[in-house]
Amino acid sequence: MNQIIKELIERKSVRAYRDEKITLEEKNMILQSAIQAPTAGNMALYSIIDVQDQQLKDQLANTCDHQPFISQAPLVLLFLADYQKWYDMYCAYHDEDFKLEEADMILALEDAMIAAQNAVVGAWSLGIGSCYIGDILENFEIHQELFDLPKYAVPATLVVFGKPTPQQQNRQKPPRFDINDMVSVNTYHHKSMDETKQMFIKQSGRSEQQLQSYIQAFAKRKFFAQYHQEMNRSVRKIIESWTK
Repeated sequence: MNQIIKELIERKSVRAYRDEKITLEEKNMILQSAIQAPTAGNMALYSIIDVQDQQLKDQLANTCDHQPFISQAPLVLLFLADYQKWYDMYCAYHDEDFKLEEADMILALEDAMIAAQNAVVGAWSLGIGSCYIGDILENFEIHQELFDLPKYAVPATLVVFGKPTPQQQNRQKPPRFDINDMVSVNTYHHKSMDETKQMFIKQSGRSEQQLQSYIQAFAKRKFFAQYHQEMNRSVRKIIESWTK
């Protein structure tokens, strides 16, 4: 196993950080890793906001489902799905009226997420941990105003970075699903209920008797929580803002 594969396998989310700054050189390497990511047509349909202001970090800790560790992270990067620069250039050099639609937004979201993952992998190689904050999809109107976002630049993900505490460094990475359960050949394999149960039993380490309470608790925490309702509302606003 080479070093890159090893680090991809070992990388895990880090939510507590040593009281140690990320150097300018380290930050530039993380950003350069992001910029070198694959991108549709080399268009770079994303941009990155380096959130340095502590008040902004504090606000994000509140608007992103009340997670204090966000405000404590030495480096906070907001990745935007950003078609604005290309839209502006199209308007400058193209006579016909047009607007961007849903496919353009999804393509930009893909670019932003690929760049974010490059940053995460690059950081891990430097001994710097990170955590994705999907809750940036909540409270779109607040974030749009906070970061002065134009029409065709919307939040894709927030990533916080820092050097892990010993506890976080030694924390066991949650097990992933088995390759055979995740990969099918040529067409989608819609698993039987028994196959799906076995898939979750292997991944979770729980017995079949424990599976029901585990799934019910997971659903309550993820799908029936108040933040999930807000995220759905906010994402509808993002789509509406982009396409109207």
